[in-house]
Amino acid sequence: MMRGRDHWAIAVRRPDTTVHVEAHHIDSIANRYRFLRWPGFRGVIALGQALGIGFRALLVSANQATPEEEQLSSKQMAVSMTLAFTLFIGIFLVLPAVGFKFVQNHTIHSSFVVNVLEGVFRVALFLGYLALIGRMKEIRRVFQYHGAEHKTIAAYEHEAPLEPESVDRFSTLHVRCGTNFLLIVMILTIIVFAFFGNPGWLWRILSRIIAIPLIAGIAYELLRLGARFHRSLIMRALMKPGLWLQKITTKPPTHDQIEVAIASFTELLRSEKATAVPAQPVTT
Repeated sequence: MMRGRDHWAIAVRRPDTTVHVEAHHIDSIANRYRFLRWPGFRGVIALGQALGIGFRALLVSANQATPEEEQLSSKQMAVSMTLAFTLFIGIFLVLPAVGFKFVQNHTIHSSFVVNVLEGVFRVALFLGYLALIGRMKEIRRVFQYHGAEHKTIAAYEHEAPLEPESVDRFSTLHVRCGTNFLLIVMILTIIVFAFFGNPGWLWRILSRIIAIPLIAGIAYELLRLGARFHRSLIMRALMKPGLWLQKITTKPPTHDQIEVAIASFTELLRSEKATAVPAQPVTT
């Protein structure tokens, strides 16, 4: 799946080896309310859009890769995604918060130290989870397609031919990856929650959930800065952990997988170009 400024496109390899391609317009609420484009707001909007697009892309992918009688409905996919999102919150937010509240009450009494340890544990849990599922054959294949996406974008940015042999020369790592965004969010939670003190059980859990949009907004701005000033030594150092993490979430793809990534990216470019607003003549 590839996303541009106004469109997103998806390509899926069907069981009969043909490639299904489709593109969709992104109807952003930020286009109607200008203040939502301001720093802080746009990161939250981007996160919401990413979840929405991801849901639709998964539905397309699942239905194109399975026989018609086994295809999922939007309602079934929504239930599945809601369950997955609930498990994510429970495992990566609620579990560490509850566990380290218990630690604070019985072992370490410094709220600052406990909150930092909670954040470090959350990051370690997240990394361990990625490393573990990466050993699964199906997930490894997903990570290979992730690598194919990055290689294709890198080839385009370097004006190389969008052909499997040419694209395969490029790295699977990319500074504007959503993996970087997740890691930045995780690290920022350590810094932000460290100063939350020692609230009660309920507020400790709710604060971890409520603060996510705020942290996502900050992470988004840092990611934009990293992409904009990617030659800066400071930004390169700050983005380095995210690139290291991509060594887990991306794997070298096959040429067949690169072909699918190229098909998606080509369709995205076509859609963006087809709806581009022509420049208006200016008189002086």
